[in-house]
Amino acid sequence: MTHGSPASRFFALAASVLLAACGSHDDTKKGAGAAPPALPVSVVQVHTESVPISLEAVGQAAGSREVEIRGRVNGILDKRLYEEGATVKAGEVLFVIDPAPYELAVQDAQAALQQARVTRELAEVEVKRLGPLAADKAISQRDLDQADATAKTAAAAIASAEAKLKQAQLDLSYTRVVAPISGVTGRALRSEGSLVTANTDAALLTTLTQVNPIWVLFPLAEPDFNRVRGAKNVRVAIVDEAGAVLADNGRLNFSGTTVDPKMGAVQLRAEFPNPTTRWLPGQFLKIRLLAGEQRAMLVPQGAVLQTDQARLVMTVGPDGKVVPKPVQTANWIGKDIVVTGGLAEGDSVIVDNLVKVRPGMTVQPHAQGAAPAAPAQPAAAQGAPAAKK
Repeated sequence: MTHGSPASRFFALAASVLLAACGSHDDTKKGAGAAPPALPVSVVQVHTESVPISLEAVGQAAGSREVEIRGRVNGILDKRLYEEGATVKAGEVLFVIDPAPYELAVQDAQAALQQARVTRELAEVEVKRLGPLAADKAISQRDLDQADATAKTAAAAIASAEAKLKQAQLDLSYTRVVAPISGVTGRALRSEGSLVTANTDAALLTTLTQVNPIWVLFPLAEPDFNRVRGAKNVRVAIVDEAGAVLADNGRLNFSGTTVDPKMGAVQLRAEFPNPTTRWLPGQFLKIRLLAGEQRAMLVPQGAVLQTDQARLVMTVGPDGKVVPKPVQTANWIGKDIVVTGGLAEGDSVIVDNLVKVRPGMTVQPHAQGAAPAAPAQPAAAQGAPAAKK
């Protein structure tokens, strides 16, 4: 078997390298011209169903009754008989103002009343004595009238003395500052030894707040307020940031009659039982209102995009291409948003890869939570005929 000359072997090797290079260049051109693979996306199919009319707002707790405890008489603050922040009952003594001056005033009023009674008795005796004399013309009628007027004046003096005694006794009772309602006490604003002056700022001693039930005041946007306005059996709940219900035994006990022109909202108030003081006045709470049901669709919140003009979702059409659809939304329910218009029954809404999808691009949809299907493999290229050795 002959192998040929070295020159012939060189030209054969060069020809084989050139053919291989041409084949590689052709394959590169084919790959550059091919369509990119379809983007895998998760989708959910939406269906019309009955969903609750649920509205959420952030409110602030307040005591159902809040009272300023003030001294009603002047004097030195003698004692504080409660623990700051403790729960007290109605009628419990909170402070004592030095009662000594008022005890003396009561004794003085009692003495004045006794003196007035004695004066009236003498005046009545005088009238009885002068009556027969005036009948016998032993004295003038004028003398009898004068004695009768003195008796009536003495009777009026008794009424005045009795009123002064009651006032003195009332002032003495005010030296014991009592809780007008049951509730939680605040910080003492005056310490023992301070001078309390009635009808001034110095008269404020502390505050008392009734926290059972607790009130929660919150605003509701005008469109949302119109959805619950007039609804019967509106249920009110307190929820946490994750949407879990903390209390569902609330009720609306006040609804504003005007719209705040600055906020465009209406003030509402809910009432919740609070026997264990779980909620404190001033605490910010998330409120959820349930006011009946409506026919709508539920879409994951992350699938709804906000634009300058409207909200929209990306859907997959029958040809596997992305179709954007503007939607009308209402409230949130957990991790879903209620869609009241813009979608058709059975639409496939894209819920992930939203930053990559573009209207009109081809995608490979799969159910949310399921693994995407394997992309189609291109046909194997035909091999070149084997070179002859």
